[in-house]
Amino acid sequence: MVKSVLSICFLGLFIAFAAAADHSPLQDFCVAQSGSPVLVNGLACKDPKMVQANDFSFSGLHLQGSTSNPVGSKVTPVTVAQLPGLNTLGIAMARVDYAPWGVNPPHIHPRASEILMVQEGTLEAGFITSNPDNRLISKVLQKGDVFVFPQGLIHFQRNIGTGNAVAIAALGSQNPGVITIANAVFGSTPDVSTGILAKAFQIDESAVAQIQSKF
Repeated sequence: MVKSVLSICFLGLFIAFAAAADHSPLQDFCVAQSGSPVLVNGLACKDPKMVQANDFSFSGLHLQGSTSNPVGSKVTPVTVAQLPGLNTLGIAMARVDYAPWGVNPPHIHPRASEILMVQEGTLEAGFITSNPDNRLISKVLQKGDVFVFPQGLIHFQRNIGTGNAVAIAALGSQNPGVITIANAVFGSTPDVSTGILAKAFQIDESAVAQIQSKF
């Protein structure tokens, strides 16, 4: 009887440890191998003997992004797609440039939380809590200020200064993903039915069609 109880306890501990194990990489690094047909939760690893310093380096965040677009902002990402050495490491970053009154539109990162630091300018930043509260939590940020956006929550930034603004963001995934709300809802392929969106936004179908035409 005692052996049975001990066996059951040991089995329970083994299952608990197994469920909690291996969240971190099991090797020094796993540089992404571009073009690999292997599908894993991440990208297949390049042969470590073929890895070079350039696999862990990216140049370009010193360059100003073009904000000549309807929203007046430009995101320059540094994810595993741009920096193969990030594969399996669970981190990424980005530079965001804003024209005066430019907006980084409401969006979500399905796989990452984000921490953003203002490098130049003055930004209004905020996120919206989940249903049913949908509470807006926002703050005006000055140079050197930092703001955190929890994973999966809709968030945004807006330049409220008279000059250009720049922010640097760090994200908790090598492939955080981004879903820009307006683009996804009104610019999907194929279109979401105007009837569905009209009911969702409580507007006429003709207004929905007009918005969809912009995306």
